[in-house]
Amino acid sequence: MLALPPLFWAGNWVVGRAVHGDMPPMLLGLLRWSVALLVMLPFAWPHLKRDWVKLLAQRRDLLLLGLLGTALHNAVTYLGLNFTTAMNGLMLNSFLPVMIVAISWLLYRERLAGRQWLGVLLSLAGVGVIIARGDWRTLQGLSFNPGDLIVVAGMFMWAFYTILVTARSQSLHLLSFLAAIALVGVVAILPLALLEYALGFRARYTPQTLAAVLYVGILPSFAGYVLWNRGVALAGANVAGLFTHLMPVFGALLSWVFLDEVLLGFHLFGFALILGGIALTTRGRAPPEDG
Repeated sequence: MLALPPLFWAGNWVVGRAVHGDMPPMLLGLLRWSVALLVMLPFAWPHLKRDWVKLLAQRRDLLLLGLLGTALHNAVTYLGLNFTTAMNGLMLNSFLPVMIVAISWLLYRERLAGRQWLGVLLSLAGVGVIIARGDWRTLQGLSFNPGDLIVVAGMFMWAFYTILVTARSQSLHLLSFLAAIALVGVVAILPLALLEYALGFRARYTPQTLAAVLYVGILPSFAGYVLWNRGVALAGANVAGLFTHLMPVFGALLSWVFLDEVLLGFHLFGFALILGGIALTTRGRAPPEDG
């Protein structure tokens, strides 16, 4: 379950970078969550009708989670992709699990066991192998720019969202919750998209950009968030965060399948380290109790 969202989100990074010249970032974020909301409403409507009193009672929590997890995180990420490379973005994103662990400790004093820390480090090493293309000297040639700082800001928002969503009330149906935060995302991004338009940024609508909007709205947003929120509830934020290390793995695989890029030995070695780290961290976890 937790392996699928990184697959969808790896595609989101690729698509976001690919259309950055044709689709302004705030507009892309607005269209993404508008599509996601339209897709999920038929499934969520029966639960929304049942949960509306609970939704009103939890409106502050939903507003915060919607701002962090949908509106700001996505808008900031797309903005950062206008100024940085996919390699830099993936390298920075690889530190997200460590960021989640650190914030979990600061907020809740939640700690990892020694074996789990070993799994985090092993998985992080696997990400490094892929980014460095098997040669650590490659990292010496990486440079950073303001876009990287924007991406890091988006990562902090996602880390807080992942941690805080574990504490949300389970009395709400998952689809009610996701529809509510998607609506928050649409309402919050709309003024930013209008400001972007007023400043002269325009979209160029082509079959490719329309396909990109449908992709980011359906898979990374609707399907990805359903699976991620359910997985976080079952496994916890620290373990779930480790699965984001699969994003460069899937990024390489998608490039191999769709862009005819070569899959090399260092890719396979990096994959093995990442999967080994995830196995170490998740092995022997007791299932959560109901209730």
